[in-house]
Amino acid sequence: MTGNLFGNKAIGAKQPAGGWFTAHCDGGSRGNPGPAGYGAVIEDSEGQVVARLSEYLGRQTNNYAEYKGLLSVLAWALANGVRTLRVVSDSELMVRQMKGIYKVKNPGLRPLWEEAQQMARRLDSFEMRHTLREGNKEADRLANAAMDSGQANAAKVERR
Repeated sequence: MTGNLFGNKAIGAKQPAGGWFTAHCDGGSRGNPGPAGYGAVIEDSEGQVVARLSEYLGRQTNNYAEYKGLLSVLAWALANGVRTLRVVSDSELMVRQMKGIYKVKNPGLRPLWEEAQQMARRLDSFEMRHTLREGNKEADRLANAAMDSGQANAAKVERR
């Protein structure tokens, strides 16, 4: 699943001057819904890691966490002047929804999808690609670390 998601640039357009940034993002929940979190790793055009993002989201669904991971990557890109972004995710549902292949039927996901669409349109070029879980290992590790941290903090609060 490659190609320019929004058609901002013509097919065969020149490589952007700054090159493509690549973000691997993942979200998960333990139970659906359950304790949730996301993780993301962003690399510059030279393949150097420029950011690692993660957050515990409380009790949410897996798909909610996937979208929050995407939104965090888009927010980081916009805040840091990135103009060309390729996002890699193991969520086939989210990738297909962002590309317009699937409709967003879940009313809880619709506002997240709309926000992601709006943010992505602010970039010069944006692509989304699907990968298998093995292609997203570090983002998955960060998502799990966020869930671990959030669950540990929740356990501490309950013990007091």
